Amino acid sequence: MRRYTDVIVSAVISFAVVSVVVRSKLGSKELSWSYLSSRPGRTWTTSLGVTSSKPDPASSSPSARTSPSYFDERTMTRDEKLEAGLAKARTLIRQSARQGNFTLAHEDPDYVPQGDIYRNAQVFHRSYLLMERLFKIFIYKEGESPIFHNGPCKSIYSMEGVFLSIMETDTKFQTWDPREAHVFFLPLSVVMIIELLFDPIIRDKAVLERIIVDYVHLISHKYPYWNRSLGADHFMLSCHDWGPRATWYVPQLYFTSIRVLCNANTSEHFNPKKDASLPEINLVTGEIANLTAAGGSPPSNRIILAFFAGAMHGRIRPALFHHWKDKDKDVQVYERLPDGLSYHEMMKKSKYCICPSGHEVASPRIAEAIYAECVPVLISQHYVLPFSDVLNWESFTVRVSVDEIPNLKKILLEIPEDMYVRMQKRVKQVQRHFVVNDPPKRYDVFHMIIHSIWLRRLNFQINM
Repeated sequence: MRRYTDVIVSAVISFAVVSVVVRSKLGSKELSWSYLSSRPGRTWTTSLGVTSSKPDPASSSPSARTSPSYFDERTMTRDEKLEAGLAKARTLIRQSARQGNFTLAHEDPDYVPQGDIYRNAQVFHRSYLLMERLFKIFIYKEGESPIFHNGPCKSIYSMEGVFLSIMETDTKFQTWDPREAHVFFLPLSVVMIIELLFDPIIRDKAVLERIIVDYVHLISHKYPYWNRSLGADHFMLSCHDWGPRATWYVPQLYFTSIRVLCNANTSEHFNPKKDASLPEINLVTGEIANLTAAGGSPPSNRIILAFFAGAMHGRIRPALFHHWKDKDKDVQVYERLPDGLSYHEMMKKSKYCICPSGHEVASPRIAEAIYAECVPVLISQHYVLPFSDVLNWESFTVRVSVDEIPNLKKILLEIPEDMYVRMQKRVKQVQRHFVVNDPPKRYDVFHMIIHSIWLRRLNFQINM
């Protein structure tokens, strides 16, 4: 880490300049997160702070209006029309926060979000439908496989490869005309850089720097779009532990661009206002057909109170093993499962599945617990959960701090049975948002990732 101190220092210095330029180029009006994270008429609290659900007075002032209705589209440039369309989407989403009957007036043939698993179901629904109708992504064609346009699909980093593969083959959100794009995708794979160059050949993390810096240099000189926004409407995606590190070397990528990361760690400068958390899903064989097919036992047949099996690494798991490994028949914690026991079957027989962070904050056990209809017990620090601007994680998970690990059994036993049953039903309901489909299906994990990017693009305006 010490050898990269100079990189961070230079990045911070550069950001002092970059932020001034970005502030002047980006509109000051943002889409308030309260409209995406609360029920109307109530104050909400998230990791982003406490915000009133009252409309922002500035949003109704004449000087702040950016809806297309205030402009003559006949005199607007193509770029201005793009921004005006996004401004109108912001207005419609704000309106849905004040209109409780949206889902009744706009029937969706596939699915209408509702219930406590959402922070605001009607706002999410309106935003999702607008995304489907409007959102366009341009994928840079530069770069050769296997480092670009390709990624792993049979490992703990599978979501990196799955997303790259779907983006290359699915045309729903893709545009081949960059002038029509709302965001621009940098189709690099950090995993493939590490596996193909760092591990077998170079053994020097500078390989990341050279590839990332060279790629941004290439696209910023070949196209006008990076320089126009200083990278704010560009995004990269990575599930590798070094995903955040890969962005250090380009200050605008680190501080300004949208970073979609499994390692969504705020202590490592993950910024949930501009960055998006990516769920870590371990596709061991690459097979996706039966992730949730077997389901799990009903609550009455789940005979194990809590279960965990996994390696002891990181800062949290040693405490879990110290207090609970081989200590209790109700809280079953294993470093290695005995012969004859199935990991997935144990999850399906457990009421609660313990999901502690390991080396990094993200864990594939969260998605695995959801697939098994087992209520996740989250033990982490500084972790921004996937889709947390839409999903109300408190309604279907239990959060336990590191200091509370010794009291884990007491905490779980004190949860009333009817509350557990409600949480377990919500886990089953939220499954659709974590399922990997090929081809993708509406509201699945691919579409939820795209929606997270859409929200972050809505959160700023580029002044042309």
